[in-house]
This record gives sequence, structure tokens and C-alpha cells, in this order.
Amino acid sequence: MSNFPGAELPRFREHRTRLWWEIAIVLALSVGRSALYSVLSLVQALTRDQALGDQSTSLNPGANAQQFWDVLYQFLGQAFALAPIALAVYLLWEPGVSAFRRIGLDFRVFGKDLGAGILLIVVIGVPGLGLYAAGRALGITVQVDASPLDGSWWTIPLLLLAALRAGLTEEIIFIGYLFDRLRRLGWSTWTIILSTAALRGAYHAYQGWGPIAGNIAMGVVFGWVYHRWGRVMPLVIAHTVIDVIAFVGYPLAAAWWPGVFAPAS
Repeated sequence: MSNFPGAELPRFREHRTRLWWEIAIVLALSVGRSALYSVLSLVQALTRDQALGDQSTSLNPGANAQQFWDVLYQFLGQAFALAPIALAVYLLWEPGVSAFRRIGLDFRVFGKDLGAGILLIVVIGVPGLGLYAAGRALGITVQVDASPLDGSWWTIPLLLLAALRAGLTEEIIFIGYLFDRLRRLGWSTWTIILSTAALRGAYHAYQGWGPIAGNIAMGVVFGWVYHRWGRVMPLVIAHTVIDVIAFVGYPLAAAWWPGVFAPAS
């Protein structure tokens, strides 16, 4: 090892460069790519002659009830979508230190995590539904066709798997992975919270302005909670349950309030 004071500077710069490249690759394979396509989808929607509030989008396209291969490909698509999550966890792993324990994605205090997750559902889920309804009423939010629910046996498992995948993807990458990497780059806590919240909002931009604002707020709350608790498990629980309610409960809401939730004609 060199005794010169400046000998470590090139190594430090190389480490920072490698971290930036690593972050860019993980984002390009996962939420960053989706965020870019989502923003482009919003721009495209704004350039159409049809008003934003009269347009619709789908979160979980339905499978053809007569096509076994269509169902199989959807299951495989959801399974392979877990690969970026595995990559992020792998990159967080260090010799002798479990990545799951580092970000708090384990079952050591599951009862406490479950209670915290339920609290987050009340704090985030209920206002989020109200924000979506308000956005629809104001015509600034795209009609979201969340779940093509039918009587097929595979419909519910596909929706549950989609909800779990969304919860794991966003909370492990937005929170667990990016918080660790951006801290290493010297970012302050609130810079990280606000930056990842903005990225979360961009990730949902295809749904319109209401969900952008709602997901930025969700990102701020989840980021602050992770900073205080140091555990991603309550966030995964809350996010997954919120998405299950959205995906599976959506047809009921469409039946009860067709003016707000029913697909645009």
C-alpha cells in the first residue's frame, strides 16, 4: 500500500464510477426502464386528441381462457420479472452479511412488520384511492383497468403473483437497493428519499397526474419509514396488499361506482 496521501483518491473515484454503472444497469433492467416507458406513455397520451380522463390503460392484461400457452407465458413472465430483484439482492450481499438481514427482508419480527404494514395500508392505501377518484373526476388521471377478473382458476393466482412481484420489485429496488448505493455515494437521507420518490412517480406516469402525485407521496412516506425502521418487509407487505386490493377488488369498485372506475367507452 502506498504511503502517499493521494494514493487512495483514484481508487475512490473508481469505486464511485463502478457504483454508478451498477446502479444504471440495475435500473435499466427493472424500474428505470419501466419509468422511462411510463413517462413516454404519458407524453403519448397527452398528444392524443382524446382527453386524458377519457383514456384507459391496463395493469394486468387478461389471458385467453382457451389458450393454455397464453396462461403459461403469463406465469413465466411474472416469474422472470423476479430476476432483477434477485440481482439487486445479490449485489447487496457481502461476505458474512445477509442482504435480506441488511435491508430487513426476513421474518425475525414478522408480527411487528405485519402491524406496521397494516398501518401503512391505512396511511397510504385509503388516501391513494381517494386521490385516484379525484383525478378521474378532474379528468387528469387515465382510466386504469386493473384486473380482468373472470371465473378461470388461474386468474386469482396470476393477480396475486403480479401484486407480490410489484411489491418486491419497487420496495427492494427503490428502497433497499438504491438507499444503500446512494448512501455510499454520499447522498444525504432526504436527497435519497426525494429522488427515489420522484423515480417511483415516474414509474407510474402512464396512469396520469393523480397516480404520479400519489406514488411520489408514497415514496416519501416509505422512504422515511425505511430510514427510521431500517426494514423493507413492512413496505413489501403494505404494497402487496394494496395491489391485491386494487387488482382483485377493482371489479367490485367498478360495479359500485361505474362513473369513476368503469372502463372508458
